[in-house]
Amino acid sequence: MVSWQTSPGGLVSALRPSRAETDALAWVGWAGDLDGDEDQLPPPEVDGIKLAAVPLSTRDKGLHYDGMSNGTLWPLYHDKVAPAAFHRSWYDGYRRVNENFAEVAAEMVREGGTVWVHDYQLQLVPELLRERRPDVTIGFFLHIPFPPEELFSQLPWRKSLARGILGSDLVGFQTPDGVANFIRVCVARGIAERDGSNAVLTDDRRVRVGSFPIGIDYDRFEDAARDHDVTNASRDLRAQLGQPHVVLLGVDRLDYTKGIDVRLRAFKELLADGRLHASQVSMVQVAEPSRDDVDAYIELRARVEQLVGEINGDYGRVGFPVIHYIHQTQTFEELLSMYRAADVMLVTPFRDGMNLVAKEYVAARYDDTGTLVLSEFAGAAHHLQSALLVNPHDITGVKNAIVAAVEMDPAEVRERMVDMRKAVQETTASAWAEGFLAALADCTKA
Repeated sequence: MVSWQTSPGGLVSALRPSRAETDALAWVGWAGDLDGDEDQLPPPEVDGIKLAAVPLSTRDKGLHYDGMSNGTLWPLYHDKVAPAAFHRSWYDGYRRVNENFAEVAAEMVREGGTVWVHDYQLQLVPELLRERRPDVTIGFFLHIPFPPEELFSQLPWRKSLARGILGSDLVGFQTPDGVANFIRVCVARGIAERDGSNAVLTDDRRVRVGSFPIGIDYDRFEDAARDHDVTNASRDLRAQLGQPHVVLLGVDRLDYTKGIDVRLRAFKELLADGRLHASQVSMVQVAEPSRDDVDAYIELRARVEQLVGEINGDYGRVGFPVIHYIHQTQTFEELLSMYRAADVMLVTPFRDGMNLVAKEYVAARYDDTGTLVLSEFAGAAHHLQSALLVNPHDITGVKNAIVAAVEMDPAEVRERMVDMRKAVQETTASAWAEGFLAALADCTKA
């Protein structure tokens, strides 16, 4: 029996305030069915949101999602931390799926309506939709980083992908770097002309480009963190860890972009150097399952688990491993109890569009305690300047930041956390959605 409900977080929640003024919200997406499995098809509506499913065959999922999206675009857009592969069959499947999404969206949207297209899997949809429905206002938002021109130009389909995005009226990125990179690509490839600092001209249309940093539901995380059960669970967790003086925490999808192995190597070296002591510090690393059937992820898991085994073998005691590794998906309450139990949060991606885990940790620290070690290559670093910013390629720098976080004076901890909490509170998910949609509406008035 398949049941359907709206997600408690994420994009749907971010769009809720915008729904207050209209009942005309529809969600077009893949329902998770393959080869026409009708048992997986969604109902016409859930919680006031109309649902439209895009069919996807097993073959097209392999070409579009596993292939082009995650074998080509994902590594390329993340600075080629892993090699990107270029296969014509992948692109053909990618285009076919994008055409399917454009067809369904064109049928769903009312005359003169608005369509907001999301992320790297659907970069061709704006242009394909405009061809079918020129009356519609189209926005596109990329949740992951947009690469510099030197990397993007390696794509055999660079012009098609850029033109696909340019079918929009408004293109949004997480950071100003994404804006600059995209405009530079369009101009360098001769498919658009710069029109001021935040717009380009193409096919007699003006396309606005802007930075719209995504946030979280701040109140939800803070209120839930204050819950009595979460407080008790966080205390129980520290007791289960052996009541260490300091708890370090990492929470990530098991992905090669996240720098999990970087922080594990740094932690291992700190124990070996004697700058941290196993009797006083404990680390929890959550690595939620992600694309377990992809070779690069299988290799990463083996590397991470080998490091965990080495650290515990060298420094753990019977009943008290120094690092606790969890390769499971955590519930909202479990994550909150970890955020509350951790003295230091380690967020060290090689490249990340934003990284909402960093913001979640900050929102959960309602008592202004806790220290954040954050990669300068995460989009969140633009807003969380009071974190200890690190270059994840510099193991020595990461080690020094961890020690600084552990030894930081409580007054400085509080000062930094107050600044970060203010920043997270000002850039919520609702503010992001409302800001983007307001800018998109302005495009139609220009």
